Amino acid sequence: MIRHAAFLFAAFLSLVPAAAQVPASPTAQDVQVALDTNAGRIIIAVHIAKAPITARNFLRYVDQKRLDGTGFYRAVGTADYGFVQGGTQNDPARVLPPIAHEPTTQTGLTHDDGALSMARYAPGSATGDFFIVLGKMPSMDAQPASPGDNQGFAVFAHVVEGMDAVRSILSTPKSPTAGEGVMKGQMLQQPVRIVTARRLP
Repeated sequence: MIRHAAFLFAAFLSLVPAAAQVPASPTAQDVQVALDTNAGRIIIAVHIAKAPITARNFLRYVDQKRLDGTGFYRAVGTADYGFVQGGTQNDPARVLPPIAHEPTTQTGLTHDDGALSMARYAPGSATGDFFIVLGKMPSMDAQPASPGDNQGFAVFAHVVEGMDAVRSILSTPKSPTAGEGVMKGQMLQQPVRIVTARRLP
């Protein structure tokens, strides 16, 4: 996860803030999931039709209760612009095998306000860690014309309710000493617990 987080931070450095958007509306094909945290409830629409590999992977973590008791442990940015990161943190008791990468050029999804995307290092290394975007971050999308690893991050869901809770996590105090390398100063002093993650009827 250190490597996943470092790569995510590198992408974040190149971003230019843009105006926040209204959270996306769910479609009939989406699966709604409630993340109940000690900062409030976050309801997300998982885009299983648009990002089937990544969405099904996330739903496996939900259905097997592998996210229960995990938390949001990292936040980068200020006010309404940045991202919060949470999930399994490479806990061997929780992590499932890594999945194939679904770039935004394939899914048609983008890193707009409220998007959920998978943390990763190399393409195809994502497991059980994800982040929620606040603001518009198109440079996290796949950039086929760019050199090097240009595959971006795999968006698979959007927040449809509970962005206030996400903003609260973003503003949670950070530890001045926790974290390594670029992550130093980005780790939450007290992680925000994901009490349960459940599909909604």
